[in-house]
Amino acid sequence: MGWAYYALQIMAGAFALVLGIMVLVVLLVFLVDRTQTGDAIRRNYPVIGRFRHLFTALGEFFRQYFFAMDREEMPFNRAQRDWVTRAGEGQGNTVAFGSSRNLGIPGTPIFVNAAFPPLENQFAATEPMEIGPYARHPFVAPSIFNISGMSYGAISKPAVEALARGAAQAGIWLNTGEGGVSPYHLAAGCDLVYQIGTAKYGVRDAAGRMSDERLREVAAQPQIRMFEIKLSQGAKPGKGGILPAAKINAEIAAIRGIPLGHDSYSPNRHAEVDDWGDMLDMIHHIRKVTGKPVGFKTVVGGPEPFEDLFRLIRERGATAAPDFITIDGGEGGTGAAPMPLIDLVGLPIREALLMVSDLRDINGLHDRIRLVASGKLVNPGDVAWAIAAGADFVVSARGFMFALGCIQALKCNRNTCPTGITTHDPRLQKGLVAERKYTRVARYARAVIDEVETIAHSVGVSEPRKMRRRHVRLVLPDGTTRPMNEVYPRSDEANSHVR
Repeated sequence: MGWAYYALQIMAGAFALVLGIMVLVVLLVFLVDRTQTGDAIRRNYPVIGRFRHLFTALGEFFRQYFFAMDREEMPFNRAQRDWVTRAGEGQGNTVAFGSSRNLGIPGTPIFVNAAFPPLENQFAATEPMEIGPYARHPFVAPSIFNISGMSYGAISKPAVEALARGAAQAGIWLNTGEGGVSPYHLAAGCDLVYQIGTAKYGVRDAAGRMSDERLREVAAQPQIRMFEIKLSQGAKPGKGGILPAAKINAEIAAIRGIPLGHDSYSPNRHAEVDDWGDMLDMIHHIRKVTGKPVGFKTVVGGPEPFEDLFRLIRERGATAAPDFITIDGGEGGTGAAPMPLIDLVGLPIREALLMVSDLRDINGLHDRIRLVASGKLVNPGDVAWAIAAGADFVVSARGFMFALGCIQALKCNRNTCPTGITTHDPRLQKGLVAERKYTRVARYARAVIDEVETIAHSVGVSEPRKMRRRHVRLVLPDGTTRPMNEVYPRSDEANSHVR
């Protein structure tokens, strides 16, 4: 009994001490909140006013897990993310009891099934497509669906390793992003598209100008199949970026060709490119130096610039044309950027792709310039729509981030990504095991391609790129549908070789 009594006394004393400390902390917080002048809520409602900030911060996570319906969230809803997860894990993506998609939303694409589709042994299969017929080393790309640009530095080492190994297994290309090519890109043996950003990382001299010597060194690696000049991206059209000195280690500095200990800035555009003439000159020069196909990536703001571009190409001849154009939607991508640019600048891919496809084909460049579509195209229906709208290839960044395990925590612009994808914190990177995740990348890519081929088979064609706008109907505001080629008519729609 004596020991029990003393134990109770000690516990009561400890409880009183803890309670006293808590009361003291609350009083201190009360005094801080009451005397501070920066936050009116905390000043008027000390202590409890702090819960507003906590609930605001947690709101996006509560909505994601408890309150939002499967098709409600932005930028990607639960149905989209779950599809990628199941595909990456090799699970079936069949569903029961009907579609949960609202088919009455204006603009929703509905594919037109053929009355008598090909038999199962005549399944639609993707055919390889040549890019860069005038380059010394054209690239015959085997896949319609590939990985968009994400730089080493913007994403982590294990993320790059998993993407590269997955791309090699699936037989798709991986865009390096503007941060240059790292050993982790090269180790897996996948096809690579080398992106040249405005800072020219990896192909620059000490003054930041493009170096022919560095271009030749990069192009000498057989895995580098093409070069993509980045004019702008969906996340921040018209704005460059900054890589803080704190994130530049010796390896990143060597890869990008920049000094240690200094912030590295990406200009908002290529300083030596003032017009389309300069752009075509740069493309021609890089293609001549490297021998590889060269194209560019941009966000579309309107038709006028592309009208000028294609007019100039006709004047100079087909050999002067870019080998491909990557159209990025203005919906915002993986890059961290100011909200006004993500929300308000640049056309969505649903309009931009149709616009550029029309202008390319009307100018007789359908077989010369390949179109690559990018921008929130993560599921088979998105990819099939883009192919029918005029794209020759589709690339995705965020779809493959979901395959790596991204949970849409919306922390890509910080160093606190909980899944290890966009962080350089070694503790957080441990959660991303490349040996495990690369198979998810490959399975996701193959699932998208297989289901796009399934859609193509259903509409009655033998290859996905034979889908045309007439194979898609768009929901109108009154709930009825019309063929996409009537909603977005073109003068040469009847010609079978264009879309």
